[in-house]
Amino acid sequence: MGTPLASRSSFASPVALRVTNDKEMDVAIQQISMSLASGQKPVVIGLAADSGCGKSTFMRRVTACFGGACKLNPIGRETNTLISDMTTVICLDDYHLNDRQGRKKTGLTALDPRENNFDLMYEQVKALKEGKKVMKPIYNHVNGTLDEAEEITPTPIIIFEGLHPFYDKRVEELMDFKIYVDITPEVKFNWKVQRDHEERGHSIESIKQQIEARKPDFDAYIDPQKNKADCVIQVLPTNLVANDKTHLNVKLIQCKGVDHYAPTYLWDEGSDIEWVPPRNKLASSAPGAGLKIYQKTEKWAGKDAAVIGMDGKYDKIDEMMYVEKQFASTGSKFVGEITKKMLEYEGQPGSNDGTGFLQTITALKVREVYEGIAKVKVPAQAN
Repeated sequence: MGTPLASRSSFASPVALRVTNDKEMDVAIQQISMSLASGQKPVVIGLAADSGCGKSTFMRRVTACFGGACKLNPIGRETNTLISDMTTVICLDDYHLNDRQGRKKTGLTALDPRENNFDLMYEQVKALKEGKKVMKPIYNHVNGTLDEAEEITPTPIIIFEGLHPFYDKRVEELMDFKIYVDITPEVKFNWKVQRDHEERGHSIESIKQQIEARKPDFDAYIDPQKNKADCVIQVLPTNLVANDKTHLNVKLIQCKGVDHYAPTYLWDEGSDIEWVPPRNKLASSAPGAGLKIYQKTEKWAGKDAAVIGMDGKYDKIDEMMYVEKQFASTGSKFVGEITKKMLEYEGQPGSNDGTGFLQTITALKVREVYEGIAKVKVPAQAN
């Protein structure tokens, strides 16, 4: 059994402030804290992604926008649940129907819907959204067992992340905002080669076999969920140099017409733009033409979408202030907030390419969506 972490109350930081709703009408002073105010209901966010797609760093970027350090739920044993001042992040692996040994008997992967308890998932997402406590199961990733359940107390914002947040229609309809992280097959393969071949000594052939073994289930059950998302972070190989395996082309695909969500744009909303920032203002050791930023209008799953993207790398995060100033409707509360929050995760995967920049914008837009639904302002200084 692990050492218990600090109690929840030790890092809650209530803040009282006056707020206005979307119609600019005054409403009562509301307290922002981990506890729900009387009559308050949580805002529920869904994040769908395959395993190994960097969800942990992304979730920390999101929760940092609401204040307080993000920590494991302090139950004194193995848990996947992260909590901070206002947020709870629940891993949907906890709704696996069988443990690791049980899946060996069924011959099914965890990606297969038959290995997941969607009835319980629906019941508990619904209960939490209604402001009720639940006893949530725990899937122990260390030893592959189903452990004793943990109590989850609803907080103002609850994020459900994992393989299947939008698979079951009942669960999907409970989500107030839906995000999909789309790592393309080429990038997945390059990442897995870097980790499993270069760092762990696995053969290229064995890596290909592992990917191919789970691909049918991924294509059938996980990938289609991106068509239900409100925004998609898509990671592709760079277009700057052929066969480059280290640089990325990252897109933020933003569906239009989503409640409380106005897409971010570069300079002129609706314009198709390609821009290479001058290197004397943004140093870049990226290949080819250097860092390229672009904006275009597309369709996503039949919906109008605004796309912004970044291809290549930048050398210094603090110089991204120059780029940040060229964007509008980012969800930031002051000039430089995007850069400031990116610096807090310097050194993490994707810190110096479009991953960090567009994840940070998405995190700020999640905060904006929360404010729109909850009719409350989160103070800019919350960290």
